[in-house]
Amino acid sequence: MRFLISGYYGFGNLGDEALLALLVSRLKTLYPLATIDVLSQRPAETAHRFNVASTPRMDLGAVRKAVERSDVVLSGAGGLLQTATSFKSLLYYAGIVRTGVRAGKRTMIFAQSVGPLDFWGRQTVRECCKGIAAATVRDERSRALLVSILPGVEVERTADLVFLYDPPEAAVDLTMHGLGAESEPLVVVAARKTAQFETVAATIASAVDRLADEHGAKVAFVPLGGQSDAEAATTIIRKCRSKPTLVELDGLDAIAAAIARAHLVIGVRLHALILAARFGVPFLSVAYDPKVVGLAEDLGYPLEPLWSAPSLGRGAVPAEALVDAAWSRHDELAAQLAQNYPAQRALAEKNFTVLARVAGS
Repeated sequence: MRFLISGYYGFGNLGDEALLALLVSRLKTLYPLATIDVLSQRPAETAHRFNVASTPRMDLGAVRKAVERSDVVLSGAGGLLQTATSFKSLLYYAGIVRTGVRAGKRTMIFAQSVGPLDFWGRQTVRECCKGIAAATVRDERSRALLVSILPGVEVERTADLVFLYDPPEAAVDLTMHGLGAESEPLVVVAARKTAQFETVAATIASAVDRLADEHGAKVAFVPLGGQSDAEAATTIIRKCRSKPTLVELDGLDAIAAAIARAHLVIGVRLHALILAARFGVPFLSVAYDPKVVGLAEDLGYPLEPLWSAPSLGRGAVPAEALVDAAWSRHDELAAQLAQNYPAQRALAEKNFTVLARVAGS
């Protein structure tokens, strides 16, 4: 068995690299004799880090040969089939799906969020993805959208692979980063650049100041997406009256450890919110994309987003009220997330049940 994996890999984004780590680990467990090939921006680095074969993602000749060598083509995990980033991005990912289908390979949309898609985006997904063996999507909104575009295709709602993350046995020491006992009660903020970033930044800064002034929180910005996220965090910190810190942690285990011991998480990054849910930590989301709303809906999470893109039709509750509600309802929210976690983990496992049917094992 030879698997080819297409996603946003090799760019240093912690969330996507975590998805790849979990996917590769599970494939190696389920298919110990299989070969795994990953399309990557930095193939040598990806091959070394994950002990896999890796193909340069923008060398289209090499990509076609990788498809031809494969038995199963996986598009995912992550948010690949959407036009929010660019139509060019959608054409790239949908084109790989089409190449897999036309080559007669067992091709699957795997653990993705789908959308937003404009008119031409819907047409592209319809034309490129018809003939796929199956699809799993990580929220109900994505399932409804994909079913409407690809009638007759098996589309199952699952959950993000990061719900399968387990921390290492040895606890991660965060004291050297200033996140020891002196940092309690800790609030972790995972920022990123988005559309309308000035408005987003002002909203987060106001929330941070409220947390510090009214609730005595120690606020740490933790970048998940490398230098770009660090720059976004710095911009927000400069808008704050209080004194939040910027803490750059290396790797998933360290970031997960910080989130796990936080009292509250403010997340623009989806995987910061997923890790918070994984560890039963209440959060305030910034709904810049439908996938953020989809996560909250599927979790049954009661708090509105701290900020929401106008197209998503939310954001009626003032930021200060949301901050106070998240703080005062902490134990209730934490208990709800902890109770919901086993169901999310089971849904994440379901991705591999569907894959087994596609792979014929």
